[in-house]
Amino acid sequence: MNHLIISCIGPDRIGIVDTLSTIISRHNGNWQVSSLHHISNFFAGVIEVAVEGKNTQALTDDLKKIAGLRCQIELAEPNLTQSATNLVLELTANDRAGIVQEISSVIHHQGGNLIKLISSQSSAPHTGQLMFKAKVQVAMKESNLDGLISALEHIADDLMVDITKSS
Repeated sequence: MNHLIISCIGPDRIGIVDTLSTIISRHNGNWQVSSLHHISNFFAGVIEVAVEGKNTQALTDDLKKIAGLRCQIELAEPNLTQSATNLVLELTANDRAGIVQEISSVIHHQGGNLIKLISSQSSAPHTGQLMFKAKVQVAMKESNLDGLISALEHIADDLMVDITKSS
């Protein structure tokens, strides 16, 4: 069984997910994990599909033929081992340029692997101040957790961090 990571982007329109899922199904692919988004009138998505080796090339060819959608497809090894602690960080701060770079740099320098980042901007109640909010999944050694917390707290006085372990 091959595991494909499919990254797609193109102008959003009704039926994109149906088109993708129909093609994957036609080639007996198993849609496993995905993250699909509508961002500034674009569809952007990442999908992991398990498919038999004999169907891999035909599936790849058909995905690349979808009009108006650019798909990049990579063959991957499934992630079967868990060697690190998984943490979920919920971050809130005044929005500013460079905040994602600051956070990702701290995670990297503390030995963490940033697995997932979901961020948004919103106005703070009463003040209207633009706020940055993020939910970050990090894999790292448990022994590095205190260093990560300390380093995150030193980014800025206004950065609030809630940390939980995930399974």
